[in-house]
Amino acid sequence: MLATVLSGEIAEKQSIFIMRAFREMRHFISSNALLFERINAVELKQLELQKDAEENFTKIFEYISNHEEECQKIFFDGQIFDAFSILTNIITHAQKEIILIDGYIDIITLNILAKKNIGVNVYTYTLPNTKLSAQDIANFNAQYPTLTVKKTASFHDRFLIIDGKEGYHIGASLKDAGKKCFGINRIEGVEDIKDIITKAQQTGK
Repeated sequence: MLATVLSGEIAEKQSIFIMRAFREMRHFISSNALLFERINAVELKQLELQKDAEENFTKIFEYISNHEEECQKIFFDGQIFDAFSILTNIITHAQKEIILIDGYIDIITLNILAKKNIGVNVYTYTLPNTKLSAQDIANFNAQYPTLTVKKTASFHDRFLIIDGKEGYHIGASLKDAGKKCFGINRIEGVEDIKDIITKAQQTGK
């Protein structure tokens, strides 16, 4: 009988203790709701930043992978296919415009430029005595608009500029790529690229 009474008292005390504990817990949670919200917000922000960082690193690695072979490349006699392949790869990077400065543009050059993405405008600067005819330009524009050809005698070397920010110095005319030893080098300086574009626009007619 005594044992039963003691057990009942202990159970009652434990029940009261549990009820108090739950009450205090609810009070604590209610009092610190704003704090928990802030903690959750910080954790979500950290997750977003981590995701953004991972995406940025992925883009950087993809960019490096896509451009590492194009930064500097030497082609020897007879490597015509390899030369055309890398030139085509560079051209397909363009999303808005391509600027080609080459004194000896012809049909072969246009065949390479035809690999561009749809909607990309092409601006070429070539010597006044180029073999490219008005009919050649019209035929190209009928299928792969838009090509603009201007004449200038202010350049000796060849330059290929993609979207106004990605530039290449090319050691041979595109039509002769791979016939003799030549190199393709990426232009790292953004200001240098801008200066080349400005010079072409000022002298091209």
